[in-house]
Amino acid sequence: MRLRPAFQDAIVSYATVRTCDRGDVGDDPFCTFSDVTRRNRFSGPVVLIQIIIILLRVRPHAIVTTGAMPGFLAIRLGRLLGVRSVWIDSIANVEELSMSGQMAGVHVDLWLNCRSRLRSRAGR
Repeated sequence: MRLRPAFQDAIVSYATVRTCDRGDVGDDPFCTFSDVTRRNRFSGPVVLIQIIIILLRVRPHAIVTTGAMPGFLAIRLGRLLGVRSVWIDSIANVEELSMSGQMAGVHVDLWLNCRSRLRSRAGR
């Protein structure tokens, strides 16, 4: 939600695990999906299907995620559909990248994090 002002002139759809964020996005399209972490990996297939459905319904031009496993799944699936992606690793991971951030680096078009400042596919 902190990034919302950066997209004020764009058509934005939001997808999150937090149903309580619905009121924060106004009239913008809003979707929710289940969460998946290292501790509850068995929900992975369900989340995968939910994200596929969201991507097919929304047909985004780009995916911007602030991290975690569901965001990683979304950018990997989005890549199959030709969707560009931006990974913004959480500021909570100042000392080291999150596990999802480490995995996402080679799959995104633009990778932002506190440690490397900026990495893009074109700059590699």
